[in-house]
Amino acid sequence: MPLTVRVIAPDKTVWDSSAEEVILPSTTGQLGILTGHAPLLSALDIGVMRVRTNKDWSSIALMGGFAEVENDEVIILVNGAERGDVIDREKARAAYSEAETRLGQVRSSGSRQELIQAEKALRRARARFQAAGGMVQV
Repeated sequence: MPLTVRVIAPDKTVWDSSAEEVILPSTTGQLGILTGHAPLLSALDIGVMRVRTNKDWSSIALMGGFAEVENDEVIILVNGAERGDVIDREKARAAYSEAETRLGQVRSSGSRQELIQAEKALRRARARFQAAGGMVQV
């Protein structure tokens, strides 16, 4: 019996389908979910969620939230999400490069608040770029 997976953002349902496996970016690291998983509630970090249907993997950029697993149902409530197959890879790469440049500028002359905002913007840009299939040096 496959998992039922739903990714729900404030403005739309990003994913609502069955899957064999889910990998989530939890705040404590990557979290893999298969059928028969024990009940779980976990905070999610900004990152890329991967969903396996048959032998194909799909990527979704998540902007933080929560996941609940119970009875082979995975409900993911997030602040924002975007499927990797609808993200323009070149635009995502450019946004990631801009976010890196901005972080470098803020590190040398910005306030603590600006630094936190620039780091969060970089993490979001990285998640979008990776979900679109881009490779990032960490």
